[in-house]
Amino acid sequence: MFKLEFENTVTNADAGLSLFDEIRLAYSHRARHYHTLTHLDQLVAELKPFQHQFTFWDTVVFAIAYHDFIYKATARDNEEQSAKVAEARLTEIDFPVLETARCVEFILATKKHEPVNREVDLFTDADLAILGKTPESYQQYTKEIRKEYAIYPDLLYKPGRKKVLQHFLNMKRIYKTDEFYERYEQAARRNLQLELEKVA
Repeated sequence: MFKLEFENTVTNADAGLSLFDEIRLAYSHRARHYHTLTHLDQLVAELKPFQHQFTFWDTVVFAIAYHDFIYKATARDNEEQSAKVAEARLTEIDFPVLETARCVEFILATKKHEPVNREVDLFTDADLAILGKTPESYQQYTKEIRKEYAIYPDLLYKPGRKKVLQHFLNMKRIYKTDEFYERYEQAARRNLQLELEKVA
């Protein structure tokens, strides 16, 4: 699903193939278990129904492609580094400067998932959709996240994970848009609370 959207976005076939190969390699790294190409497919599936609500869909596709391009469990600036790659690649293919800046905005917003505007909020809500999926899907997600942080023993991982879970639970609304809020909010809070009780 993502690959098709990406191919439709990059008009230069050779450039598109080169960019996609780089993206594929990044998201297929052996250290990745959740932040993979499947995650990009999931984002497309969540956002496609809202395609015509975005000013420029191509910008959204590029934001999906690069929002987790850099993902290191030990780093705290993954979003910033991913945004830098996106800006560089979009500049190389002469993507509109204004839209490149908006792509960067989408990516950076996934760091804190705070309200920004309608389009950015749709994007960050879609990024968190997994939190409100079925208990089975959520449990699989938590296992994959744990594998990505395998470098940390439970003694370090659990307090950090607990902090993340509590952060979301303390939010007045996890999902900023009404559509995602109505669809996922209650289930997300149940899933997060259950995991918090297990981690604590």
